[in-house]
Amino acid sequence: MTDPIYNDPDFVQFYDIENQNGRADFDYCIRLARDGGSVLDLGCGTGQLAAEMAGRCSVTGVDPASAMLDVARHRPGGDKVDWVMADARTVRVGRRFDLVLLTGHAFQVFLTQEDQRAVLRTIAEHLAPGGRFIFDTRNPAVEAWLEWTLRRSERMVEHPSLGIVRAWYDADYDAATAVVTYSTFYEMPGGGPVLGAESKIAFPRKEDLAGMLDEAGLLVERWLGGWQGEPYADTSAEIIPVGRPR
Repeated sequence: MTDPIYNDPDFVQFYDIENQNGRADFDYCIRLARDGGSVLDLGCGTGQLAAEMAGRCSVTGVDPASAMLDVARHRPGGDKVDWVMADARTVRVGRRFDLVLLTGHAFQVFLTQEDQRAVLRTIAEHLAPGGRFIFDTRNPAVEAWLEWTLRRSERMVEHPSLGIVRAWYDADYDAATAVVTYSTFYEMPGGGPVLGAESKIAFPRKEDLAGMLDEAGLLVERWLGGWQGEPYADTSAEIIPVGRPR
């Protein structure tokens, strides 16, 4: 949770730029939310989804990174969201919600089953009777980390003030822990300095998630394999449980 890509403004300035392609997850969550209902966005990041939903719902956004929340507070619609700087494993905001969500693979920053169970307990603690939850995590069977090499991930990022920035990843998978350690690099224009930061994310299996969800008192109504709403299959890129309190 102290990864520079979330806490260092030099990296956070690239977050929205790098995550602007596609909004199927936003659209699905907006459809799942009830007009006039309440939403808890755990791991809200820079607040794109939370701010958009605040036009139709009462929204609380939670994130442990102050640099991300600084962006969230100043975006259009950010004044309509209740922003909370806290860790999803331990946060308790003292109310229950019609929808609790974690998008952007935020669940994967929790590296151990102990931490993952704690997040699921947080979800259960904040769900109103009849409330719904949804989150996403990458399917380890697809081995997405194989694409996070210099050759396969190198790209040019257009920054509004810095210009064209060269970016790439490097990654290593530990089969014993199902954790990927990856580094993110940004090379400033004209052969300038290179920013580099190391991060870790977990790739839990669907079977393990199912057991932990059950332990937390959460009932999965649907397992999705992508944000278009397709059912989960072993070859799906995503594992997306959608459910309610048991």
